[in-house]
Amino acid sequence: MSESFEIPEDLVYSKDHLWIKIVKKKVAVLGITDYAQKKLRDIMYLELPNVNQKIKQGDTLCTIESVKAVTEVYSPITGKIVEVNSNLIDKPELINDSPYEDGWIVKVEISDSSELEKLMDADEYRRYVEGLEEEAREEEE
Repeated sequence: MSESFEIPEDLVYSKDHLWIKIVKKKVAVLGITDYAQKKLRDIMYLELPNVNQKIKQGDTLCTIESVKAVTEVYSPITGKIVEVNSNLIDKPELINDSPYEDGWIVKVEISDSSELEKLMDADEYRRYVEGLEEEAREEEE
C-alpha cells in the first residue's frame, strides 16, 4: 500500500518538492511539500536565509536537518527574501505538523515571473510523486 500525500490544488510545485503560493502580485510563500517532510521524517533544525538576501533559481534557500539527513533546499524562483518564518527556529517540527500552513519557510519578492511557468500544478506534481514512489518500489523488489 502506498503512502498518501497531501497536495493542495491552489499551489505550484518544483521537482525539488517545494510548494509556491502567490500571495501578492510579486510575492510568493515557499515551503516544502508534505511528500518531502514525510521523506525527511522528524525535522530537528533549520538554517534560514537572511531577510533581504537575493536568491537565484537553483541557489540553496535553506538547510534542513532531520533525523534522517541534512538536506539543502533549492529555490525554485529568483528574487529577494522579504520574510522568514522565525517560528521555525524554535519549532522546526511545524514543517512536519503543518507543511502548507504554519510550516512555510520564506516569502520571496519574485524577480522573474516567467520562472513560475516552469513549475508543476497539483496534478503534474501528483503524477511526478507517484512516479518516484513507483521507482522506489521497483528498487525494493
